[in-house]
Order: sequence, then structure tokens, then C-alpha cells
Amino acid sequence: MSWAWLKHYLPRSLYARAALILVLPVVTLQLVVSVTFIRRDLEDVTTQMTMTIVRELQLIADQTGSAADTEALQRQMAPFLDTLRLRIRFVDPAEVPKNDQIRWYDFSARIVRDTLRAAIPETLAVGFPDNREVLLYFQSALGPAEVVIGRRRVTAAAPHQLIAITLGFGLLMTTIAFLYLRNQLRPITRLADAAQAFGRGRTVPYWPSGATEVRAAGSAFLDMRARIERHIEQRTLMLSGVSHDLRTPLTRLRLGLSMLDEDEAAPLLRDLDEMQRLVDTFLDFARGATEGDPEPVDPQALVAQIVADAQRAGRAVELVKTEGAGEMMLRPLAIRRAIENLLENAVRYGERAEISVTLTDRALRIRIEDDGPGIPPDMRGEAIKPFTRLDPSRNQNRGGGVGLGLAIAMDITRAHGGTLRLGRSDRLGGLRADIVIGR
Repeated sequence: MSWAWLKHYLPRSLYARAALILVLPVVTLQLVVSVTFIRRDLEDVTTQMTMTIVRELQLIADQTGSAADTEALQRQMAPFLDTLRLRIRFVDPAEVPKNDQIRWYDFSARIVRDTLRAAIPETLAVGFPDNREVLLYFQSALGPAEVVIGRRRVTAAAPHQLIAITLGFGLLMTTIAFLYLRNQLRPITRLADAAQAFGRGRTVPYWPSGATEVRAAGSAFLDMRARIERHIEQRTLMLSGVSHDLRTPLTRLRLGLSMLDEDEAAPLLRDLDEMQRLVDTFLDFARGATEGDPEPVDPQALVAQIVADAQRAGRAVELVKTEGAGEMMLRPLAIRRAIENLLENAVRYGERAEISVTLTDRALRIRIEDDGPGIPPDMRGEAIKPFTRLDPSRNQNRGGGVGLGLAIAMDITRAHGGTLRLGRSDRLGGLRADIVIGR
């Protein structure tokens, strides 16, 4: 039997699952103890006490057969009634209730009623007007009779005392256990918050604490974070250094070519421009993911500014839709670079581009669409790799790039804990690129 369907109903947070682990056994124990107590102890005691009253009522019923009238019966039974602490009177049939009078939550009263009716077939009705008396109506030889019985003679004085004590102590112990468990779970949540923040490009203070296993996991996380930061720093320094060092010989070559004949130097100058663009792109790739510090940013205002700058530069870019409002922690320079790269690709391989922004409580989505040839589904995974050119799917005759535009956008998006999704635009028919970042 598969229990996969149960996962949809289980809580997702660690605190909620811990509370469920604590509460479920306690509630189960409470139910087992309560059911066992009610069905065995409480029911048996109530039945035994009621059967004692049944024998006394049978004595009264036997006496009614030998009495001439109700007054004679009262005189005859007076010594017994005082001793048995019973009161009896004969009533008009109209005074007999048509139905038993029992409160819906009174479990003991139902046991008394069932026992009386089973032992005394002449029972007409049983009433429990309050917690002090029980009214029994039965048919005697002299007519309908009403017998008043003390409630404590048929039921226990505190039938639910054990259940109340069990519930009270169960609640108290659950609260104490949850408070202790919360202190044990707090280091785990701190570790999860630190890991989540680092995955979104932010470094928050963290130090290992808690149980031994949690401390070991925290120390391993700190070592991993340090190695990743060193790796990013070394990569940035290496690419930046190589790109920077290439600028000097490129400048000397440009100066040398400027002294040659214009017709001879033109092809070489184009090669130098291509190399210069490669160097600039390498620098963008090196510093793109870590450029700037995270800060509160209004994504809609940022995208609107980027679109306005692109329009002033003569590009056919339009902001078609914005949804939601608010701010989120972003690196504005890095995000701007990612969006500009996607827009540059869109207008390079298409005639126009459209951009939309959707901000919800859970995520930010920035969508760029163009009317170009798009990218086939089986080549989209390769398209986001550095230095990849997809000649069959993209028109390289329109100022082909160096294969880093999508890679830079993906690197920046991942540094913010998000992802870059490529697809086909339903609106324009070209490429659709979605930057999705969780809040």
C-alpha cells in the first residue's frame, strides 16, 4: 500500500513536523486511556450502581400489587423509602414525559437509562433534569409512578476526573517538551537560513551551535562557503587580470595600425575591435555575479529605467506589463547587466523585444520576449553555457556575440538564488527568457 498521498497533508516546516511528532503520540494515548476508562471502568461501575437501585425498585413494584390504593402503599412503604432514600408519587398519565430527558454529553446517564429499561420492562421514561436527581417513570398496578433517586446513587461523583487529569498533564508535558525541542531546532533553522541566504548571494553571520551533529553540519557549511567564496574570488581575479593585461598590447597594436594605410589597416582594426569586445565581455563575465552588494530594490522601477535607457539608445524595447509591488534584496548593478544582456540578444536577433515584470509574495519573474528565430528546445541547455554559439538557431549575421550573454545572465540569476528559463514566446514567436528569483 502506497502512502505517497499522505505527504500532501503533512506540514512542511520543521517546527510543525516536530509539533506533530510530539502531539500525535500524546493524543493517541489520551484517546486509548479515555476509551478504555469509559468502556470498562466507568461503564461497569455505573451498571453495578444502577443494578442496586433496580433491586430496590423491584421491591417497590412488588408492594404495589398488594396495596389497596396509593395512600395505603405510601403508609406501607414509608419505613423502606426513608431507609432507601427514595421518593415515590403516583402521577397522571399526562405528566409522564414522552421521551427520555438526557443531555447529549451525559455518557453515564445513557448507561443508567439502558440498564433501567433492560431490567425493568415497565419503565415509561427516564429523566436527568440536573446533576442531583434522576426521575424514573414506570407503570405499576396502581398507575404511572414517579420515583426520585439521588444522582450519586447511580453514577460516580466525578466520572471524568481521570480524563481531565490525563488531559491536563498531557498538555503540560507537551508544552514543556515543545519548548525544549524548539531550543534544539533553533540551530537547524539558523543553519538553513544561512545556507538559503548564501544561495541567494548574501552572506549572513553564522556560527555553529546546538547538538554535536548540528555543529558538525554548521562547520561543514562554513568550510564550504569559504571554499566557494575563494573560488569565486580567484576566478574573478584571474579573468580580470588577464583581460586587463590584454588591454595594453591591444592599445599598442591600435596605435601601430593607425600609422598604416587606411585600406590595409581596416580589416586589422575590425579584428582589434572584436578582440576589444571579447576583453570587455570577459570582464563583465568575471564581475557580473558579484558586482555590488545586495540591497532593497524595487524591481519594477529598475526594469522601467533599463527600458527607458534602451529606448533612448534607439532599441525597439517595450515594457508591456507589471504586476505586484514591493522591494526585494538584489544586486542592482548585476541584475541590470543580466537584463541588458538579454535585451541586447533579443534586439540583435529580432526586430523588437517586450519585457514584463511579475512580483508575488513568493517570487520575482522578469520576462524578455523577442520576435527572432528563437532557440530549439534541444539546444537551450547548451545556449546558457559560456562561449557557446548556436549558429543553426540564431542569426549570426546580425552582429554575432561571443557566446557569453546568456551565460552571464544565468550566472547572475544563480547568484541571486534563482534560475534562467528559456522557452518559445507565445506573443512574438521568438525566444522567451524568464529570470525567476525567489523572495
